[in-house]
Amino acid sequence: MADTGENSALFPIFILSIIALPLVPYTILKLLRVASKKEKSIHCACSVCSRSGKYRKSIFGRISKFSTCSNFTLLLLWVIVIFLVYSIKQSSREIEAFDPFSILGLAPGVTESAIKKAYRRLSIQYHPDKNPDPAAHKYFVEYISKAYQALTDPVSRENFEKYGHPDGRQGFQMGIALPQFLLDFNGSSGGILLLWILGGFILLPMAFGVVYLSRASKYGGNNVRRETLVTYFELVKPSLAPSKVMDVFVKAAEFMDIPVRRADDEPLQELFKLVKSELNLDGKNARQEQAKFWKQHPAIVKAELLIQAHLLRKADTFSSNLQQDYKHVLQFTPRLLEGLIKMATVPRTAKGHGWLRPAIGIVELSQCIIQAVPLSARKAGSGSSDGVASLLQLPNFNDAVITKIGKKVRTLQNLLDMTLQERAELLSDVAGLSAAEVQDVEKVLELMPRATIEVTCETEGEEGIQEGDIVTVQAWVTVRRANGLIAALPHAPYYPFPKGENFWFLLADANSNDVWFSESINFMDEAAAITTASTITEAKMEASGANMEEIAAAVKDAVAKVKRGCRLILGKIQAPQAGSYSLNSHLMCDTWIGCDTKTNLKLKVLKRSRAGSRGGHVAGGVQDENDVEDEDEDDIEEDEEGDQSEYSEDEDEDKNEDEDDEVDKPNNNSNRKGFANGSARRKGRK
Repeated sequence: MADTGENSALFPIFILSIIALPLVPYTILKLLRVASKKEKSIHCACSVCSRSGKYRKSIFGRISKFSTCSNFTLLLLWVIVIFLVYSIKQSSREIEAFDPFSILGLAPGVTESAIKKAYRRLSIQYHPDKNPDPAAHKYFVEYISKAYQALTDPVSRENFEKYGHPDGRQGFQMGIALPQFLLDFNGSSGGILLLWILGGFILLPMAFGVVYLSRASKYGGNNVRRETLVTYFELVKPSLAPSKVMDVFVKAAEFMDIPVRRADDEPLQELFKLVKSELNLDGKNARQEQAKFWKQHPAIVKAELLIQAHLLRKADTFSSNLQQDYKHVLQFTPRLLEGLIKMATVPRTAKGHGWLRPAIGIVELSQCIIQAVPLSARKAGSGSSDGVASLLQLPNFNDAVITKIGKKVRTLQNLLDMTLQERAELLSDVAGLSAAEVQDVEKVLELMPRATIEVTCETEGEEGIQEGDIVTVQAWVTVRRANGLIAALPHAPYYPFPKGENFWFLLADANSNDVWFSESINFMDEAAAITTASTITEAKMEASGANMEEIAAAVKDAVAKVKRGCRLILGKIQAPQAGSYSLNSHLMCDTWIGCDTKTNLKLKVLKRSRAGSRGGHVAGGVQDENDVEDEDEDDIEEDEEGDQSEYSEDEDEDKNEDEDDEVDKPNNNSNRKGFANGSARRKGRK
């Protein structure tokens, strides 16, 4: 075994190796990401967003952006590495190879008399009889005496000349890279070492494990409490009206942490009067409904009032305490809404489908919260299913401006269809906006996404789809903006936190209110999108029997599409009973109003033949390819004309919710889901 001095010297080297192995490559990767990060602005540059201060890069903001937990940990680890390197450098001076000539201060090849003379000189300085210092005694015994013996004894000198050590050949030594105090501490090194092993290798990992498991048992995906997800799962119903989504949303357990103060009673009463028209209170039984509203948990009441006031853009009237609670509520909003969407689209029916109507209502609520537009503004009118909500999200637009331009512009699409000069003349001459305000509107219109979606449904390796097949749903989603950006933060000056765009893809059957497949899409992480598209494309080409050159070309084309602003979605579902199915592919943005798009599909599932043959053979005939096709343009236009906002129908639906539930059941049974080889492409707003 190596001596304790060598063990102590090896301990810093051991710790340095453990830290440096992951630290160095992680630091290099982080620096490369920072160096390759684009400096191009991806947030709205209008004056309204600039005044909000949300994207202002102050010195404090820069410091807080740098002072993240990961960066602080990285810096701390590098400080430890520097300290360990310094410690190792210092200890290496203490551990040197045994050289008797150097110890005695002589040159190799000197005579024996010179050796004795040097020994006597050092003895006067370090001998215990001359120097009572214990360190001098130790140096004399371990170094001076050993060096003198090595140079005067023929055997020792021969061993030194042959093997470099007076004791002869040295065997392989092993040591424990632990500090000396753990190995020799007043004779209790065994207990200290045992405590070190128990604490460092058993108790500490167990403590981390307990903390992690306790948190994991409390939180689900996206840091949403499991209690909240259970509540959402129970409260979401297939007939949930869009205007009723708010009542479910505010039941989150996260909102229960909002402090309830007596000083807030009067401000909350004033807020109630302000937002009363936006609450779902029955006009005929107003008093009973109001009493029922206030009987809810005080934190839930406060959360709903704060959100409704935010939708009316009245947050600037809050007191300091309410401002703090308001930001706390909105900080949790995006993740809670995402969890609520997942609870709406999670398989519920016997066929494994989610529900379309509540899912659409939840996304529309998300749009209104991010843009601070009241839900009542979404009521259908003036030829738009979004009402005036899509226009209210534009900067400097209000009810007065919308009324002034109402003869020429009734929808957001009408405004987008105009030329730049026509818009400028309308907004300046008719609406009375200044040149700077008109420029703000143009910046926001350039930032708004225009979506295109291409959907294909097929059974891999087969020509047709038979009932019971595993069907692959593949969709390419493309986003274009007039300013050339692919990913961007939306114009949302009233939402106090930066919020990225998310798109929800819903493959659904509107007749049966079923969601067959759902997926969230984000355009911010291009690297992850490239990896996903490459992996999916490569696997698909390999399954089709393509050679390496064809696979490489397909992967290259997929990567190019991602860099041009496309994202690939892939999912698998089971084909239902044979029949024709009219499906809708919804692509909904959770931050912009009026930027959603929908594709209509007619898909067919074939009966499974007794012989199990493929290729569309049914009942002694060949299935005509024309039976599987996209819907006609007339059908699409017809469907668009039939799209109306559900917010204006909520009163009648609230009275007949029970009847709706009963009606939905036979619809679910009669409209069974299905797929056939087919594709559809639909562009969003121009």
